[in-house]
Amino acid sequence: MTTTLKARDLIDAGEERLKDVFKAIDDAALANQHKVLKAFREARVTEEFFAEKTGYGIDNAGRDALDEIVAQIFGAEAACLRMQFVSGTHALACAILGNISSSEKLLCLTGAPYDSLEEVLGIAGDEPGSLTKLGAKYEQIDLGPLLDGSGRGSSDADLRSALVNAIKPHAPARIYYLQKSRGYSMSRRTYSNRDLKKMIDAVRSIDKDGLIMVDNCYGEFVEVDEPTNVGADLVAGSLIKNPGGGLCVAGGYIAGKKSAVESALNRLTAPGVGGHMGHSFNQGRMIFQGLFLAPSVVSSALKGAALTASVFQDLGFRVSPAPDEARFDIIQSIEFGGKEKLINFCKAIQRFSPVNAHVDPEPANMPGYQDEIIMAGGTFVEGSTIEFSADGPLRPPFAAYVQGGLSYMHVKCSLEGALSLSLSGDLPFTNA
Repeated sequence: MTTTLKARDLIDAGEERLKDVFKAIDDAALANQHKVLKAFREARVTEEFFAEKTGYGIDNAGRDALDEIVAQIFGAEAACLRMQFVSGTHALACAILGNISSSEKLLCLTGAPYDSLEEVLGIAGDEPGSLTKLGAKYEQIDLGPLLDGSGRGSSDADLRSALVNAIKPHAPARIYYLQKSRGYSMSRRTYSNRDLKKMIDAVRSIDKDGLIMVDNCYGEFVEVDEPTNVGADLVAGSLIKNPGGGLCVAGGYIAGKKSAVESALNRLTAPGVGGHMGHSFNQGRMIFQGLFLAPSVVSSALKGAALTASVFQDLGFRVSPAPDEARFDIIQSIEFGGKEKLINFCKAIQRFSPVNAHVDPEPANMPGYQDEIIMAGGTFVEGSTIEFSADGPLRPPFAAYVQGGLSYMHVKCSLEGALSLSLSGDLPFTNA
């Protein structure tokens, strides 16, 4: 049997196994598309909103309509969607630093945050302007083991009591911070919005005034609700991930309580300017269109992630989530157990990308990360992770984090090609 046929057999077997999973993904995508369409219709979007603007961007009707649409999609009092956010980390930083003062505290409830946020918080590096350098305090606890059943009884009341008891010694705090996605970690899982609600409700029983914030990166449009629908006061994320639909070239968003969104915008621009200025650099139509397409694009990414899990599980690798496991973000992790296998896998994925397929990615140091990172990112938008891509830090267990897929068919093509390269011995990363 040729390597191509063997790869195709693995993919065909995966698709057969995943029929019910794909149906559930389609159902969620339809519900989210209804929600997005309703928001567009009620905002009365017109072609004039796509027009180029210059200068200060005062009275920018397109920008204001986007803010209204995002707020409605997220069930929030207010929202901002801005090209001026250079990354998801930047949006998160503005949301945090705009809503906390010296001597106040941020309490992270989900363990260590993303590597790229460590310097923002001041728990790594020595950067001026970080949370701790500004005089605020940082503490973290990890409620994940309690959600997974460790160290508590089996009832909902037992869980609620355990969560409250874990949080109470660290309360009160100005910001209670939750990270939805797993980040570069094989030891924790991504949290569902139902999980987030349990943590949010526990906080609210202790502290009525603290701001509950969720890093929503990679989670938008995966479930039929968002963290703001289950009690979060503020969420933030990136437009070159899920909500940009693959068409946004940059930017981020924040949604939640009006006062908190306004404070974040003051941090982005200047006090008194806030969200009243700034334009979209002639990208208005692409932003509207990307947001409209996002539920469909996310569904393609989720199907691709499930198929990837199926294929690599069949090859004997540890994968998370499992192929038929419920998904709460678009990330699929594969544990390779060795540096060269991880590097070869990323090189193989790069070779079946639409952009820069002729070059090999190499491990490198990246701003905000403590370890070298290998990234397969043959994407139309640099760094886009709603496009099919793979990356991972060069540290044990040498896991690749695979995400995105503008089309499910591209994910299939890439998997078949990458597996064939490995099975033929050109870029070995499998055990077969």
